[in-house]
Amino acid sequence: MVDPANLAISATLIIVGSALFAFELIHPGAWLLIPASIMIVAGMLYLVLPSLLLNSLFGPAIVVIVALCAALATIPYYRWVAPTHEPLSTTVRSLQGQTGLVVAPVVPDSLSGKVKIQSEVWSARSEQPIPTGTRVRVISGEGVSVLVRPLDASRPEN
Repeated sequence: MVDPANLAISATLIIVGSALFAFELIHPGAWLLIPASIMIVAGMLYLVLPSLLLNSLFGPAIVVIVALCAALATIPYYRWVAPTHEPLSTTVRSLQGQTGLVVAPVVPDSLSGKVKIQSEVWSARSEQPIPTGTRVRVISGEGVSVLVRPLDASRPEN
């Protein structure tokens, strides 16, 4: 028969571990999968083998070995979620020649225009008005703004 105290401890470990696991799936990269997997496995071990874990010299060693295995099993997940890459370092010089899309109308002699280049939105200047949706090329940049020109005289994209 299962001791009610052991059952309560096992259930608590499994429930908290499952909650951490669910939170990790909702917000990947929070590094909660490692403690979640350790708590779930420890709760299951505590449910199945409570006397071995509590009354044996091997109990702590078993928990440590299982915890290490659970931690090592989660490493591929984190490599998939957050692959390593070069740090982003976009400057106005590196944008010269890039193409972008006008997301807020560009007005001459004003910084109110906005252009999306790759995944970033930049303040844009131009010598002529450019409507939203027009594809543009970056001619130069200064500070946090870029000078752009329309790619061609075609109509704006919708």
